[in-house]
Amino acid sequence: MGRLLWLVLPSRRNLAVDTIRDRLELDMIQAERIARQSFMHNGRSFLELLLTRRVDWRFAEKRLVIEKPEELKDILAMCKGVPVVAVTGHLGAWELLGGLLNLMAPQDYKQVVVKATHDQSMHRVIKRMRTHSTVRIQEHDQAASKVLKNLVKGGLSAFLVDHNCRREDAIFLPFMGRPAAINLGPALLALRGKALVWPIFLIRSDAGRYLLSHEKPLDTRTLYGERKEKIHQIAMFYTQAVERQVRRFPEQWFWMHRRWKTRPADED
Repeated sequence: MGRLLWLVLPSRRNLAVDTIRDRLELDMIQAERIARQSFMHNGRSFLELLLTRRVDWRFAEKRLVIEKPEELKDILAMCKGVPVVAVTGHLGAWELLGGLLNLMAPQDYKQVVVKATHDQSMHRVIKRMRTHSTVRIQEHDQAASKVLKNLVKGGLSAFLVDHNCRREDAIFLPFMGRPAAINLGPALLALRGKALVWPIFLIRSDAGRYLLSHEKPLDTRTLYGERKEKIHQIAMFYTQAVERQVRRFPEQWFWMHRRWKTRPADED
């Protein structure tokens, strides 16, 4: 599937190669190699959607490698009974993360916020695939009140925070060396819900195995400054977390996405 996408989407192929050259400061040969690998990973991500409900303890035992396992135990203990905003990106096997949150996160109430597809029938099918016994899917355009309600109950709400967004929803922060429109929603809701902000990623490894990479959460209750300053700190925290992972595993990020499409007003 990744090879097919590479062949039939020349404009996205060129976008990925040019962006990789620019953001990672590589030559054409290196950029094209990473772009090809990225398309392959994108194809895998699409097919992993079909398998997300099959993520169980057997999968975790046989295929999952946990980075810093003792630290993860401490984080899960810290998250028990506490509101959590989990943040990740379109990196690696992100479709399978919902299944792992279903298994591992201690919260009774868990939700994943996604953008709905334009085709409602397709969206219903995808939503059913992504739903787990303790994880519900919440559409992005109806999310604010339901996420806040979930956080007030001590639940976990997960967001993909690396996609482009409208200017009115954004704060512009450096991402991969260039200002990008960063969605303010997760930062604002985390602050209002007095939540921990926890970066977590699932990276494909060799021989059909997966690496669970995570970072220490940010406790929004400890932040100082005005409300605007706190939101800026939270958005910067999860943007930098995503960038660190993209630089570690550039071949597994979604480079065909027009990440820097929305520009600051002074660049119009």
